[in-house]
Amino acid sequence: MEGKKVRESSVVMAQQMNPQDANPAGNVHGGVIMKLIDTAAGVAAIRHARSNSVTASVDRLDFYHPVFVGDFVTLRASVNFVGRASMEVGVRVESENLITGQRLHTSTAYLTYVSLGANGKPITLPPVILETDVQKRRNQEAKTRREMRLAEKTHEKACQRDQDISCE
Repeated sequence: MEGKKVRESSVVMAQQMNPQDANPAGNVHGGVIMKLIDTAAGVAAIRHARSNSVTASVDRLDFYHPVFVGDFVTLRASVNFVGRASMEVGVRVESENLITGQRLHTSTAYLTYVSLGANGKPITLPPVILETDVQKRRNQEAKTRREMRLAEKTHEKACQRDQDISCE
């Protein structure tokens, strides 16, 4: 199977935040940002797989700064790691105050997607081709997150089977 370069599936998505995006505090609701993150990451996953891809997990989602109504939000999503049937997509979110020009890195997220064939079963994915040092670093960091995620899943399953294991 032929690999795909990171840039072939990368996504840049942007939109201005409007009053309907606000929470009761007057900031853009975190759930709105989360949905945009999932949309951008999902497009990157589908582009890589050229198949339906579903969100399997969100490993990290960090909010660094609030986003306000009127801000222009840009999301950049790219595939960091590809396994047999799953992949990690990283998303960077930036906001821009259109009046002042101030730009802030507001959020970062790492999501895992599983790609499905027409029968609804996971498919084998093309490998990711890493071209830059940044892509190689992100790939290595994604491998570490994957190992931690798999270890956590193993521990959770053990806790469900054996009540004597410390699962706090």
